[in-house]
Amino acid sequence: MKVNAYVPIRALVVSLFLTSIGWAQVPASRCADCHFANPNETWRWHLAEWDRSAHGQAGVGCERCHGGNATTFETFPAHQGMLSSQNPASPVHRANLPKTCGGCHPGPFAAFQSSKHYELLRQGNKDTPTCVTCHGLVGAFLPSPKSLAAQCAKCHGAGKAAPNTDLPAEGRMRLTDVRDVRESLEQAKTLIKRVTDKSRRASLEDEFQQAQAPLVEAVHAGHMFVFDKMQERVGAARKRADLLLERLANPQSPVGE
Repeated sequence: MKVNAYVPIRALVVSLFLTSIGWAQVPASRCADCHFANPNETWRWHLAEWDRSAHGQAGVGCERCHGGNATTFETFPAHQGMLSSQNPASPVHRANLPKTCGGCHPGPFAAFQSSKHYELLRQGNKDTPTCVTCHGLVGAFLPSPKSLAAQCAKCHGAGKAAPNTDLPAEGRMRLTDVRDVRESLEQAKTLIKRVTDKSRRASLEDEFQQAQAPLVEAVHAGHMFVFDKMQERVGAARKRADLLLERLANPQSPVGE
C-alpha cells in the first residue's frame, strides 16, 4: 500500500483553514486530521457529523470506537487492526455497539442490558434497535419525542413485526416529559448561579442535585423501555424541580422535601 507522505502537511493546512474561518474546531484526533484532508471520501458526512457532535467537541477520537492507531499519519499502521462494521468481531458491529458505547456510558448500557431489545439483539435480531438507532452513528443526537415515536412505530405500529400501537405514543409522551423537566432544571441552574449568598446557593445546588437524580433514573428507565417506571421517576423529578423554582422565585419559601 502506497503511503501519501503529503498527508501531514495537507492535514495541517486544512486544520488551519478550518480554524481561520471559524466553522469547525481543529480535531484532536490524527484520524480526523487525515480524513479532513481527504474531503472527497465517501464517509465525509460521517466525519462532519462527528465534528459537530459532543464526542467531537470533547476530543473523543475515531480510534475510541473504530480502533486503529491515532498516533500516526501513515495509512497502513493507522488502520492496522481495524475491522469493517459488518464483521461480527468489530466494536462497531451493531451487536457490539452497546458494549462499545458502554465503555464511556455505563449507566445507559446497564439499563439497556435489562431490556427486551437487548435480548433480541444478542439473539441476532436485525430489526431490534441499538444505540445508533436513536443517537446516530456517532452519538450526535438526542432523539426528539416525535422521532422516537417514529422509530418505535417501525416495529410496534399497526401491522408491523410486534404491533403495540400504544408504545410509540407512550414513548413520545415520556420523552416529552423528560425534556420539559430538563428545561426547568436548566432554568434553575442559571438562576442558582446568580445567587450571591454562598450558604443559600449551596442549599439550592443540593436541591438541584436531588431533582436531577430521579431525572437520570427516568432516562435509564427509558433505555430499558419501561415507560411506567420512567413516568414515575420523571414525576418525582418534576415535583422537585417545581419546588426548586419556587424557592428561587421566593427566597422566603421553605425548603422542599
